[in-house]
Parts: sequence; structure tokens; C-alpha cells
Amino acid sequence: MTQSHGVTTQVMIKRTLFFGNPAYLSTKNNQLVVNFPEEDKKEATIPIEDLGYIVLENPQITITNGLLMKLVQNKTAVISCDKQHLPCSLFQPLVGHTEQTERMRHQLNASLPLKKNLWQQTVEVKIDNQANHLLKREKNALKLKRWAKAVKSGDTGNHEAIAAAYYFQSLFNEVEGFSRNQKGVPPNNLLNYGYAILRAVTARALVSSGMLPSVGIFHRNKYNAFCLADDIMEPYRPYVDAMVYEIIETEYDYSELTPNIKAQLLTVPAMDTYIDDKWSPLMVAMSRTTSSLYDCFLGSSRKILYPKFE
Repeated sequence: MTQSHGVTTQVMIKRTLFFGNPAYLSTKNNQLVVNFPEEDKKEATIPIEDLGYIVLENPQITITNGLLMKLVQNKTAVISCDKQHLPCSLFQPLVGHTEQTERMRHQLNASLPLKKNLWQQTVEVKIDNQANHLLKREKNALKLKRWAKAVKSGDTGNHEAIAAAYYFQSLFNEVEGFSRNQKGVPPNNLLNYGYAILRAVTARALVSSGMLPSVGIFHRNKYNAFCLADDIMEPYRPYVDAMVYEIIETEYDYSELTPNIKAQLLTVPAMDTYIDDKWSPLMVAMSRTTSSLYDCFLGSSRKILYPKFE
């Protein structure tokens, strides 16, 4: 149950677990069982049904196949991290929905005009959400509001890239030498981490809605296994940006991803979002977005349901 902005909703927010130390993870009686090599640390258990995401950072973590099987059956996303402590892989089920084959067929048969229209909607909302975020920070957003209305089918004018460059320049204008680049100066490191968590949330929701995260409506890099996730997460990025903005306002040093900073970024799935005239945790909103996307592929709707940044 979550309470947001005076509105109480009966929504079960799945937990995110982060493992940064060596551990042995197994299962018993539908519980995740955690054992630590240190003798003074007691065994811990958590109900698997409560888990939405597990982040494995330490290379000395052992996880049993029995636990992996139960986590996948529970639609829990298992995320592994690389040597730079950034999420680099996502363990997901082969079957995420009972009608998966039919749903994938509708997705794969989507016409080019439909995909161009869906991308237009996605870019419009993304730019508008970026504008609303700038307004929240008392920064000028007139150009972004204008560009959001100028997006054409397929975003032939590349407004998404133009708006992003202006947006980041305005948002982090007080950070010396900042430009949005994966290997750029901080807080790029925080943005990379937050977006990786958001990508996992999106991929999990797409699989649960019976779709292939690898077949996009705009992104189509043959080396990218998450093209559709990268498409659909775009309007949600400003939520990560907002969290990063608040972190760098309160943290004296954000050059490294400290345990405290990671702990904050791992709450991305539980962030408040305003979608379809009500407040909802981000991971619940994402499921509504992916469900509405399938309705568009099916032909029963023409509109993707996205959140409005408030």
C-alpha cells in the first residue's frame, strides 16, 4: 500500500534487493534464503512473492538454479552488474504471458505507419515531461513545449535529440563541463545507473505483457537486445533525471556511486508517477504503459498510455 499526494492506493510495491557483499542465495519454502560467509552474520529470509528486482553486484555471489527458477516464475527481474558496478545483464523468463505467441505475432506484424505514430507519441510525451521537469526546477522550458507540439510522424525532424541536448544543458547548467555522455563527467554515472534500473523495469513489464523487448518501434540496433525497452522508457527518463538532480543537490561528493547513492537510485521502481489521472508507483505505471502498447499492436487502441511528469 502506498500513499502519495493525499491519495491512498491499494498497490503492492514489489521490493528491490541489492547485494553488494559476498553471499550465498538459495531457496526454501518459497523464501529467498541469504547466507553470508562472515560467521557473525545471521541467515536472512525474504518471501519471493514480495520481490520485483534483485541486483547482484559482488562477483562472489553464488545463486542456486532452484532460486533462479522460482524468481523467474514470480517475474522477479534478476540484474547482474559489471566491474564498474553498473547493471549489465537481465535474467528474464522465456514465457512471460499465457498468450505470448499471439501477442508477439501482433507486435511483429505492426505496420510501419503504426510504429511511426507510436514513436511520435512517445517523443511528444518525453519532451513534454522534460519541459515539466525544467519548470519544476524554475528553468525556462518554452522551447521544449514548442518542440513537443512540433513532433511529426516518426519524428522526422529529430526533435527528440534536439530537445535532449537543450534539456540537459539547461538542467545541469551549474555542473562544470557537463554534457550527456555515457562516459562523461558526473552526474553521468548516476544517470547511467538510474537508466539501467529503468530499462530493467521496462523490459520486465514488456515480457509480462507478452512482447519481445528486442523488437523496437524506433530503435533497431542489431546488437541491442532491448530496443523496445529503450523506446518505451523514453518518457520515463525525466523521473530518473529528477532523482539524480535531487541527489547532487544533497550529496557533497557524487563522483562515485556510493552505497547511499545506489540505495536511492534503486528506489526508481517505487517513484510516484501520475498516469491516467491518478498517482501510481513507477513500476505499476510501466505495466499500464506496456499493456496499452499491446492494445495498439492489436488494433483495439491508437494511444499509448504514458505518465505526465508533475
